[in-house]
Amino acid sequence: KTPEQTASAMAFIAWRVAQNTLKRMRTAKFDIDVGPQYFAFTREMLVFLLLVLDRFAHQRMDSEGRAAFVTALVRREAEILQENEDTFLGPPPPGQPSHFETFIDLFNELSDHYAAFGFDDDGPDFAFVRYLGHRIEKWMPAKDQRWVIEQLMAAEVPDAVELLRRSMAGVLSTEPRPARAARSATSGD
Repeated sequence: KTPEQTASAMAFIAWRVAQNTLKRMRTAKFDIDVGPQYFAFTREMLVFLLLVLDRFAHQRMDSEGRAAFVTALVRREAEILQENEDTFLGPPPPGQPSHFETFIDLFNELSDHYAAFGFDDDGPDFAFVRYLGHRIEKWMPAKDQRWVIEQLMAAEVPDAVELLRRSMAGVLSTEPRPARAARSATSGD
């Protein structure tokens, strides 16, 4: 698979992981309203997830492949996000940056911030995850701000990172996939 093909698959997976994280946060009684707050949370989570994937790529790809992968990953994620934001919030007013451009700018800005944090075989270090919590905290209502960092650090991020780790390993695997078992045809007779 090319880095671009891998990136396309992982962008879809990262989108699903971000949406699942948001759903779990809402199930845990965090108020994340559909609208601008929902997409602010999603953007922050996606930047974090893509930077985790970048670190995984660093462990498994050469620098040229990694650069192609990350570029395609971020662009594809920005397309997915723009499609959803345009659908639910509408396109930005004329003269304002598109949702695509806003996400790319946020990713580029935060890449420098997250670069200072550690990442090893276990995943992102404490500061890496805590920074995400602080970024999301500002989007939460006052009643949730006290607990959001703890929820992300203790429950949401470990599960999300593990899912990305397994998905990336699967997408990059060169092992042949096992054949699917044939479904038995059952007759109603």
